Amino acid sequence: MELADLFPLIIVAVLVIGIAILFTFVPVMLWISALAAGVRISIFTLVGMRLRRVVPKMVINPLIKAHKAGLAVNTNQLESHYLAGGNVDRVVNALIAAQRANIELSFERCAAIDLAGRDVLEAVQMSVNPKVIETPFIAGVAMDGIEIKAKSRITVRANIDRLVGGAGEDTVIARVGEGIVSTIGSSESHNKVLENPDIISQNVLSKGLDAGTAFEILSIDIADIDIGKNIGAILQTDQAEADKNIAQAKAEERRAMAVAREQENIAKVQEMQAKVVEAEALVPQALAEALRNGNMGVMDYVNYKNVLADTDMREMIGKLSKHENDEHDENK
Repeated sequence: MELADLFPLIIVAVLVIGIAILFTFVPVMLWISALAAGVRISIFTLVGMRLRRVVPKMVINPLIKAHKAGLAVNTNQLESHYLAGGNVDRVVNALIAAQRANIELSFERCAAIDLAGRDVLEAVQMSVNPKVIETPFIAGVAMDGIEIKAKSRITVRANIDRLVGGAGEDTVIARVGEGIVSTIGSSESHNKVLENPDIISQNVLSKGLDAGTAFEILSIDIADIDIGKNIGAILQTDQAEADKNIAQAKAEERRAMAVAREQENIAKVQEMQAKVVEAEALVPQALAEALRNGNMGVMDYVNYKNVLADTDMREMIGKLSKHENDEHDENK
């Protein structure tokens, strides 16, 4: 086969490859879809998106959706939001939902909310359909010392103007919990709280707890309320136990001091007894000296011995009488 015969086939192959490259690099079908939807966009704009590493369908499809919904957005806005790392489709859906709900929301604010990391579509939906946040059981102690546990349901809706920089659900739950504890703590009796739980929700709601948050609190309702421990009685018991321990410690201290004084007195008695024994040891010497010097006669010495014997006998009789009385008391 000659070169002249192959030339038409080469031309056809080049055309096929060129068309394939064209349809691959240039989203012709997407351009046709946009024209069919009434979105006037140049094919060169789509090529420019490819060059800027923008996925055309991520911009054109939301643009078609916005055009059909009557939103005034353009390609540059959507493309810049895509390049900034935002979710173009979610932003357009949020704008459509806000328009249907008659909520004023501009593209710039919507894009800022999306770039801030918040789900702007969910926020718009929450503005239309408020969300209920349920708190865990929060315990507070009334003035009479009775613990009360309350669980509340907080109905909130998103505040579009405060979504950027506003506090989240955790802050709302913490503030409501603080308000519940404060309300219960200021009640004179737990019975008043049990009889009228609405005082908790009314008092907490009047504090303006949604200030600085991304929500607007619509209502706070007490879902469940229960009695806890008698904290006052527990504290009094603990205090009494502490006082008892202190008193016992002081009594032990006094007992130890008394024992120490008793030992001191015993030591003094023994010391005095030693002195008495020492003095008694000098008596025979004095008697002998008196007899030698003639200051004392034999009869005086005999009378002295009789007195000692009589004294010893009386002491022995006294000890025997005491022993008999002790035995009689034990027998009784």
